[in-house]
Amino acid sequence: MKELEEGTALELDFAKLAKVAAACPHVIPVAVQHADTREVILVAYVNELALNKAITERTAIFWSTSRNELWEKGKTSGETFELLEVRVNCEQNSLLYLVRPRRGGICHTRNQAGQPRNCFYRTLDFATGQLLNLDP
Repeated sequence: MKELEEGTALELDFAKLAKVAAACPHVIPVAVQHADTREVILVAYVNELALNKAITERTAIFWSTSRNELWEKGKTSGETFELLEVRVNCEQNSLLYLVRPRRGGICHTRNQAGQPRNCFYRTLDFATGQLLNLDP
């Protein structure tokens, strides 16, 4: 079990943006939303290369800030996304990708039944400060 992905402790990476800015200064955040259900799937980053490739291939492609390379969401797990629309915010410093899962799954993590989950599968219990798994 990966504690970060499956555990109950809240361990937010408040230094993430500083790390991204230092390592990849030419990226912007992109929120990814399911076109049919409107659920938020993930938040990632794109640079100009990733955005152009995503548009050309009509698939969700990002810039991996940890690996410093192009990243097609789901290429390893098979849970890839068709890119339907790209929206730009008013200040042109973030994007919204409207996508549709090609196989129906969303996240690389799986529940106990082996089914892919939504990436936002845990909720914060206000009383205890612990994470509660909504899709164990």
